[in-house]
Amino acid sequence: MTTADPAPAPAPFPPAAPGGGPTSGGPLRTLFCIGVTQDFFAADDALRATVAAAIPPAFDRLGERFGVTVLGTLDDDQLMVGAAPAWPWTSYVLADVPDLDTVAAVCGIVRDTPVGDGRLWRYLRIEARVGRPLFFGTA
Repeated sequence: MTTADPAPAPAPFPPAAPGGGPTSGGPLRTLFCIGVTQDFFAADDALRATVAAAIPPAFDRLGERFGVTVLGTLDDDQLMVGAAPAWPWTSYVLADVPDLDTVAAVCGIVRDTPVGDGRLWRYLRIEARVGRPLFFGTA
C-alpha cells in the first residue's frame, strides 16, 4: 500500500489577475459608490432638476479627462427611494483607474462641481473602494 503525496497548502491569497490590482502595478479596480443626500430630497422641484442636470456632465468623459476605463454602472434609483447616507448606495461606477491620485480626482468631481449657490457635494456623496480584479466570476 502506498501513500499519496500530501496536497500542497493553498496560497493565502490567489494571485492578482493579469494586468490589474494594487499589488501588480496595473490599474486600480475601483468601485465608485454614489449616494443621494437628504438635501436633494428636501429641495424643491426646480433645484432637484438643476442638480439632476449637473450630474451627467460632471461624470462625462471619465476616460478622456482622467484616463479611467469604465467597466460598468448600476443605478438603484427604481428600487431605492430616499437618502443614501451609506451602503446600499444609489448608484455605482466600476472602473479601472490609473492610480490613487486619479481616484481622488474622480471623487473630487462631487466636491468641485457647482450647482446653484453651492456644490454638488451638498446633494451627492461619493466613496471609492479600491481593490483588484476578482480571480473568479469571469465571463
